[in-house]
Amino acid sequence: MEGNINGFSKLSKRDKINWIAQTYFSNSTDIVELIEQYWNSDEELQKLHDEFIENTITNFYLPFGVAPNFKINDRWYTVPMVIEESSVVAAASKAAKFWSERGGFKTTILGTEKIGQVHFIYKGDKNKLVEFIKSIDKKLYEDTTSITQNMQKRGGGISAIELRDKTADVDNYYQLHVTFETKDSMGANFINSCLEQIAKTLKSEAVNHIAFTDEEKAIDVVMSILSNYVPNCVVRAEVSCPIEDLKGKDIKEPQLFAEKFVQAVRIAEVEPFRAVTHNKGVMNGVDAVVLATGNDFRAIEAGVHAYAARNGQYSSLSHASIENGIFRFWIDLPLALGTVGGLTSLHPMVKVALKMLQSPSATELMQIIAVAGLAQNFAAVKSLTTTGIQQGHMKMHLMNILNQFKANDAERVKVVAHFEKHVVTHSAVVELLESLRK
Repeated sequence: MEGNINGFSKLSKRDKINWIAQTYFSNSTDIVELIEQYWNSDEELQKLHDEFIENTITNFYLPFGVAPNFKINDRWYTVPMVIEESSVVAAASKAAKFWSERGGFKTTILGTEKIGQVHFIYKGDKNKLVEFIKSIDKKLYEDTTSITQNMQKRGGGISAIELRDKTADVDNYYQLHVTFETKDSMGANFINSCLEQIAKTLKSEAVNHIAFTDEEKAIDVVMSILSNYVPNCVVRAEVSCPIEDLKGKDIKEPQLFAEKFVQAVRIAEVEPFRAVTHNKGVMNGVDAVVLATGNDFRAIEAGVHAYAARNGQYSSLSHASIENGIFRFWIDLPLALGTVGGLTSLHPMVKVALKMLQSPSATELMQIIAVAGLAQNFAAVKSLTTTGIQQGHMKMHLMNILNQFKANDAERVKVVAHFEKHVVTHSAVVELLESLRK
């Protein structure tokens, strides 16, 4: 390709595919056939998927798996997970069963507050601005009534509007820090619509404020946008049991295991290089359920990692302790989720996932997802401190390697049998396949 292509978005779906195939591939016919193989045979269903985003040419599949045996607050769940990484679903399922036999997971909602901000520049007397915001406080709420009335009927809406002075960071920079309750909706569109109206009211009222000079009246709104950092929309998930109850097939010495587990978590609390990988394990579980339920995993990731660094250094999201013979493992996660609106009411598989979870509210979904993260984290740390992470992971990865090299059924049987007694590595699998094919 040389230079821009004009009018690409106006091309038909088929013309877009043909242009891509002819521009980037020598075997354009094969590429077109491959792309079309991933279309849904149901034209209406395919049209629905095509309209989720722009310039759609096909579908991109990820596995939709399920992890059973989750006991959360004495209620049983089978958790849907959308993820491509080997061993995540198996590890979550194993951890779920382990803790279901030891009382299950307990969860607590610590808060549901969400945040949006109007960022603006004001050049003038701060005291006059403070008095001005006080004088228009009621109108800021009133002018959003048409947007908030339906949310208010469900118990949500704008909770507070606060002026914040940020001039120490950026010259003349202030913000209206707005808190929201959005109930079962994630609320992004609702929050942004409210903020844009608040910004309009701010500017229009400033122009007519008699105490302002001409320069002070010229408030410049830089942007109005929700924040994906939600440190007051947090759920806690935890497990605990007497140390002796930890004993099992992989845990012969429960006291030693508990002590080593707590040490591993403590290392993740103080060492950022370890904490990043530790928390990635948490997010293996979290993101998989977020995707399955049609929520925004990018927003969740951004907010969670900001939360992990809230005290000035990136640290572990989970924590563990031993007190009076009791092992305890817990996690606090900021999760702004929705179970209505967006993909939750459009994507057929999202509807399946939510129905499988017994049609949860947003707060119930927060609890389920936090538990999935904790379960995944427990499985990872347990493996690291006992058998090592690669033993289980590489056995799950074995199928991917066999698929990569197009192993037939006879080869698969022999390879799987061989690695029941040997360590799985990519090179070892390749060598065995080559020897069988000779």
